[in-house]
Amino acid sequence: MSKKLPAPDDDEALARAVRASAQQIWQAGLGAFAKAQEEGGRSFTRLVRDGSALQKRSREVEEATDTVARAAERSTRRAGGSWGKLEQVFEERVARALATIGVPAASEVEALRRRVDELERMLAELAARVAPAQATPRTRRSVKGTSVQKDGEGG
Repeated sequence: MSKKLPAPDDDEALARAVRASAQQIWQAGLGAFAKAQEEGGRSFTRLVRDGSALQKRSREVEEATDTVARAAERSTRRAGGSWGKLEQVFEERVARALATIGVPAASEVEALRRRVDELERMLAELAARVAPAQATPRTRRSVKGTSVQKDGEGG
């Protein structure tokens, strides 16, 4: 069920909002690609299939957005409105669509990034502890019973 919302007050605000929504869709695609790299080929194939379906839907949404933008421009001259509500509805629908195909939320990606950083830090600490233990100190030996003097020592 589609709900008509009042048009925005400003054509420039409408254009900015549409660009912001397009940017979010692009970022969602990048997130899906990152997830595909993590999970491997099978998931990548599934995401390609789902991405094709999402691309088709996003084209439809883009066409609908263009239609809404043109209508908003016309109605902006007649009445003021709240673009925030329309943007919120659009963002919620995109978020639901992304969740449906299994794209991780930004918070999930950030949590994973923090976990990887922590594991890298722990690995570096472990490597620093293991490396000194493997190095053995070398001692100078005397040749045929004579002792070797260090520089600066008497003789």
